[in-house]
This record gives sequence, C-alpha cells and structure tokens, in this order.
Amino acid sequence: MNFLYPGFLFALISVAVPVIIHLFNFRKFKKVYFSNVQLLKEVEQQNSSKEKLKNLLILLSRILAITFLVLAFAQPYIPDHHQKTTVANNIISVYIDNSYSMEAINKDGSLLDEAKRRAKELVKGFGINDRFQLLTNDFEGKHQRLLNQEAFLKALDDVKISAATRNLQQLLNRQGNILTGAENKYSFLISDFQKNISAANKLETRPDIQYSFLKLNANILPNVAVDSVWILSPNHQPGANERLVVQLKNYSEEEAKNIPLKLSINNQQKGLGAVTIPAGKTVKDTLNFSGLAAGWQKGMITIKDFPVTFDDTLSFSFKVDESFPVLSINGSNAGNYIKALFATDAYYKLTENAESNINYSNFANYGLIVLNGLKNPSTGLAQQLKTYLNGGGTVILFPDLDADIKVYNSFLSALSLPTIQALTTTATKVDQIDLQNPIFKTVFEEIPKNLDLPAVTRYYSFSETNTSNKEDIMMLPGRKSFFSKYGIGNGQFYLAASGLNANDGNLARHPVFVPLIYRLALSGGNEMPLYYNLGKDNALVSKKISLGKNQTLKIIADHFEAIPEMRQTDGKTLIYIADQIKNAGFYNLKLADSLLAVYGFNNDRTESDLHYLSKAALEQLAGKSNLKIFDTDKDAVKLIAGGNKIGQTLWKLCLILSLIFIAAEILLIRFFNNTKRTI
Repeated sequence: MNFLYPGFLFALISVAVPVIIHLFNFRKFKKVYFSNVQLLKEVEQQNSSKEKLKNLLILLSRILAITFLVLAFAQPYIPDHHQKTTVANNIISVYIDNSYSMEAINKDGSLLDEAKRRAKELVKGFGINDRFQLLTNDFEGKHQRLLNQEAFLKALDDVKISAATRNLQQLLNRQGNILTGAENKYSFLISDFQKNISAANKLETRPDIQYSFLKLNANILPNVAVDSVWILSPNHQPGANERLVVQLKNYSEEEAKNIPLKLSINNQQKGLGAVTIPAGKTVKDTLNFSGLAAGWQKGMITIKDFPVTFDDTLSFSFKVDESFPVLSINGSNAGNYIKALFATDAYYKLTENAESNINYSNFANYGLIVLNGLKNPSTGLAQQLKTYLNGGGTVILFPDLDADIKVYNSFLSALSLPTIQALTTTATKVDQIDLQNPIFKTVFEEIPKNLDLPAVTRYYSFSETNTSNKEDIMMLPGRKSFFSKYGIGNGQFYLAASGLNANDGNLARHPVFVPLIYRLALSGGNEMPLYYNLGKDNALVSKKISLGKNQTLKIIADHFEAIPEMRQTDGKTLIYIADQIKNAGFYNLKLADSLLAVYGFNNDRTESDLHYLSKAALEQLAGKSNLKIFDTDKDAVKLIAGGNKIGQTLWKLCLILSLIFIAAEILLIRFFNNTKRTI
C-alpha cells in the first residue's frame, strides 16, 4: 500500500493526546466511611473492572478514529501492478467554451454558467497539491500557466463571452503545450460542441493524457445571419452610383419570411428591403446607393432576427477617392493617345514618365500603369512591376512593334507572360470580342449584328505555354490573342498584340478604345477588404505608409487605443494587431492627426450555425483514443484524481472507519455500565 500525500502521516502524532488523557486521570476522590463495608467493597471491585474496560475501549476508539482520519487525508491506495510508474501530483487543463453559442439557455440557465459550475465541481475533486490551467477561446497569455485551486476558481469567475472561436484540434494542441512533465495529466473540454468546432475527421491525442469531453445541451434556435457583403466596383468616385450585394443565410429548418434589411452609410439610411429565405439556404440581394462625398465611408447592414442577434449586423468600410492616379510610361514614339484620353475627365490624374526616367518608388501610389510603346523594357522594370502586381495593381502593355523581340521576350519572361513568336505584317481585323466580360458588359445597350471591330496592319503572335491564368477579351482570326488579361499575384496584366501607332492599326482611334481603357481603370486599383473578422484576421491591409522619425501608428476607437506592428510587402503596408481588438465596430488607423484608414470588424459567422455534434459523432472523432465523452444530461460525471492511474484508492474507506470509531466512542460513553447505584 502507498500514499498519495504521505506528508499527512506526521499528523499521527496526535494519537498521543488521548493516550496522555487516559494515563493521567486527574479526578480527585473523596473518602466515605461506612459501619459495614463488606458488601460495599464487593460492589466497588465489580464496578472498577467494568470502568477500566470501558476506558480502554474508549481509548482504542479514539486512537483508531484519529488514525483513520489522518490516513484519509494521506489518501492510501493499492498500486496497480500493471502500471509501470506511479506519480503523486496531477496537472489539469480545463477548457471553457466562451463563444457566442454559449449564450444559449437551457433548464440550468445559460450554457456558460453551467460550464463554470461543471468546472468548479471538477476542480474540487482534485487534491490541494494539484495544479490547474484555465483555457478559453481567447488563448490569452495569462492562461498559459498553472494555478492552484483558489486562483483557478477566481480566474473562472472572470470568463466572459468572446468573439473568438477555435477548433478541437487547436484546443487539444494548446492544452498539450502545458500538460508536460511526470505528473498525471488530465484534459477537460466543457462545451456545447457546435458542428463547426470539428476541423478534422479524427483527433490527434497523446497517450499520456486522459481526455474528457463534457457535452452541454441547448435547444436548437432559428437564426438568420448577415453572411457577407461586397461592392461590385473596386473603384469608388464621388457622387457615383454604387451597387452593394448582401448575402443572408438561414441556418434553421424553417423558412424565414420578410426579414427586414437596412443599409446605412455614415449613419445615414441608404437602402431598405425585406428578404424571404428558404430553410437552410442563402439569398443575395443588391442595394443601390449614391451621393457619397470623398473620404472614408462607414457602412452597416442590419437585419432584425430574434433571439440570436450577434450576427444581425455587419460593418464595412471603403474609401471614395477624389481622383484616380494613372501612370503612363512612354517610349520615344508612343504618341499622345493616352494623354488625350485621360485629359477629358478631371477624376483621372495622369502622370507621365519617359522610358529613360522611371520613378519606381511611386508605383504603389497608382491605380493603373500603362506601358506605352516601350523600346527597351528591362528586367528591372519587370521585377518592380511584379511587386506592384502582387499588391493588386493593374498594368496595360501596348508594345512597340519596331523594338528588339529578344528584349521584349526577356521582359515578358520575367513576368511569366507568353513570349513573342513572330511579328505578323498581314493586315487583319478583330473578329471576336467578349461582350460578357465585365469590361464590356454594360457598355453596349444594343449589340448590332455587324459590329465594327478594330483593324490591325501588323501585330505580334505569341507562344502560349500556360493559359490557366489567361482571359481573352479580343481575338484575331484563328483564335490569336489581340487583347488578353493575365492574372499575376493579386493583380492583372493586360497584354495587347499591337501598339497604338497609326502604322499598327486603328485601335487608338476606334470607338471601343475609350470604354476599354476607362473600364480597365475603374476595375483596377489596390482594392482593400471591406471588413475583417474578430479572432481570425490579425493582419490589416493599407496602402504603403512611410513613417518619419519618432512617428508611430495608432489604432483608435471608443475607449480603445493600441500601437500596432507595421511591415512593408508587395507595395502595401500590413498592420498586425495580434489579438488586441476584441469588440465589433469601426477602428481608425491614424498617423498623428491624419486619418489613414478605417477598418470594420465583425463577429465571426462560424458561430451562427447553431447545430451541435451528437455524443455518437464525438465518439467517432475520438476513435479508440483515451478520450471519454460525457453527456451532462444523461451521464454521471465521476472523476477521481489519479483514479485511473494509480490503482485502487482507499481514502473513502478510511474516512468511513474513522466515523465508525467516533460513533463507537459516543455509544461507549452513553450506554456502557450506565446502571443506577443503590445503597
């Protein structure tokens, strides 16, 4: 037999107390004289022997009661002979699901309150020398340390609902980081186990950890959520018409009828609607609005849906620019077609660079770059353009057909574009145009039968090796490319087979040229995300930011201010916020008093699906691992510290025996030799 806490055996010294009391009986006797003592003496001897027996039995009962009480605290056990090693202490990690779904109500109140109560019951079942970790979806640094029982219970009371979500494997891995060493290791997960918590078909567990899932049960509630929004145009002009697409999702098994929908921009109502959504389906609705001034816009889509409301609002932001910057890099014989085109609209701000004097550092500031008749495009220019394209930029190339083909091929190869095969000098005409392409889709009110298309007198034919990222917009006979789009990084590169000079054809003077270039410009630019999700998106995108000496960025909102980390990449600036932002809403990125950007944050929609894993589904995830599943409504959760590691525990038996001997002492004092004496 061994002991979990042998230090308590020192308390056996207290056995000496009843022994000392028994040996030193300080009662004083008074002598009484009788005339005839023969009969009295005989009664004295008989009572004295009974009194001694009574005192010895009481002493024995006290000694045994104290002994077994001390043994109960020392927790004796019979080792399991199949167990190779035995350790005394335990380390326990308890996960409390504090996602939005835990706000649901069952017969015991909210699920979060029930989870806390279950955690307290678990902790009280372990010993005073055991240590505990409290884990929530927030993955806070303060929860990456072991606490005693009192500190754990205090930290448990501070757990609140959070927007963060985690999957099961992330939780088990996080617990495994702290469940190390030679102690007995226990992992408890207390959750409603929504279906979205499972990210794999089978969980990876460790054989040295005893895992237990405590499944809480709640009623499945109907819920409709604002799933996502997007704007059809990435470019926004002051006063222009905008179209916003809203996607709503019905997570319940019943049809959601006439759900009220409202769009607000800068706290001004811009659109109203009512949407009916079939059970388990998604529905898209398009809202039109206009009249926006230049600057950052704070938009909000709101629906009315009860009782689940955390996903009824979606905040988004975008910027309306006063102007659209265009860079034209011109060769010596480029002509003035690009300059004449953009000079007609004050919204476009054109900057021209000669081919021999290119300012690479400002590429990220332009929404569109036009390469117009370059004679000697270099691989250095290609690398700078690749960085610009990776950041989401748009480039158009109109080649100089009199240039050296080898020089152009080196430039095109550096951008992973098709190389030039030959210069064709046979006059022809564009015979196919993709009118369903977003560039032309709304240009023509009516398409004539004999559509006049651009003519070319000479052009490049290309050697195509990979067309997976290619999109043909205009083609020559024989399905040869004339004007095509290629995806590079996050941007797009438009490659023309002919130049803009009159010797090459009539593209620059053709009516299709104006809508083509304007629509390319409007579809270009570095489009930023409309919104971010709490607990999931920790890197924010901004246009390139240059800080001066002693300058710092700040993210500011009501009752919130933080200094983020900043990194430069692909012509953009990434703002890292870690897990500092906890609440949905709008946050301003500021440099001194200048507003650089506005970001909208929303609760993650993975919590909107209020369907749960069954006990059978959890058991299937667990497989044959050392993982126990408890349904708290049906299963009794009886967990004893070390019970499955050390063998048969005896502390309960010791406690029962101690109580029995205390009762025996009481009975001996009350009833043994308690007869009345008569003289």
